[in-house]
Amino acid sequence: MTFPIIDCHQHFWRLGQGNYPWLEQTDPPPHRYGPVAPLLADYLPADYRRDAAGFEIAGTVHMEAEWNPADPLGESRWLHDLAEAEGLPSAIIGQAWFDRDDIAAVLAGHGAYPLVRGVRQKPAATASPDRFQPGLPGSMADPGWRRGYALLAQHGLHYELQTRYWHLGEAAALARDFPDVPIILNHAGVPEDRGETGLAAWREALEELAAEPNVSVKISGIGEAGHAWSFERQETVMRDVIRIFGVERVMLASNFPVDRLVGSFATIFDGFLKITEDLTNGDRRKLFHDNAARTYQL
Repeated sequence: MTFPIIDCHQHFWRLGQGNYPWLEQTDPPPHRYGPVAPLLADYLPADYRRDAAGFEIAGTVHMEAEWNPADPLGESRWLHDLAEAEGLPSAIIGQAWFDRDDIAAVLAGHGAYPLVRGVRQKPAATASPDRFQPGLPGSMADPGWRRGYALLAQHGLHYELQTRYWHLGEAAALARDFPDVPIILNHAGVPEDRGETGLAAWREALEELAAEPNVSVKISGIGEAGHAWSFERQETVMRDVIRIFGVERVMLASNFPVDRLVGSFATIFDGFLKITEDLTNGDRRKLFHDNAARTYQL
């Protein structure tokens, strides 16, 4: 590589203190990739640097890792201490639940931390497209949820969205109604259904969302249950995202350590390199570094 990487979607955690209910409960439920047993250990900057050895990492963006919502500012506080001691992460996405009664105080608290750039909450969603219902409580169309979301701009925070493709129409409406709040779609809209019909519906939803100028996307977390991460399985998805959003609005990220369930750091980033080898060096640098540097103010 002739340019460094800003890995704009990764996680750290220190277990054993009750901060991660999804990992620390007895018999944790599986991730969408499968059993989480390989994740049940501390993951800290030294572990990340070991996984990313051989790549020039200019910085990372820590995505909230489902810290205990009873203390929504605790993770940001811990990560600032970690960054001061270890030099990573370079920026932080905090946790916020927009329909909480104390959402104004939570967002003000995040906004006071110098490394925090935005927040993520996974909105209410249905399990499949045939069960979609508009306006579910806790969804992007819920008026109560939107009242909290409307406070983001005054704190200079953007929104990181993780949801399935059949909810991207709601996301497009959200982007139109709040044009001053940037939205970054995580994990390329989670294209799990790789059948012809599923991919066609996913592409159509991405195109609707990409029509909104305040939306960008991260290609991260696109692994599949039961399949190792490979160039062959990810090429079509990745090329579709770049074509639909354009190289100015796409960023590449590892989703580590979660994506260790499907591939090594080198497998994923070597795959990104191979899939983008037909692009100019300038465009590749945008995908791997420049867009993230601009978006996360690094």
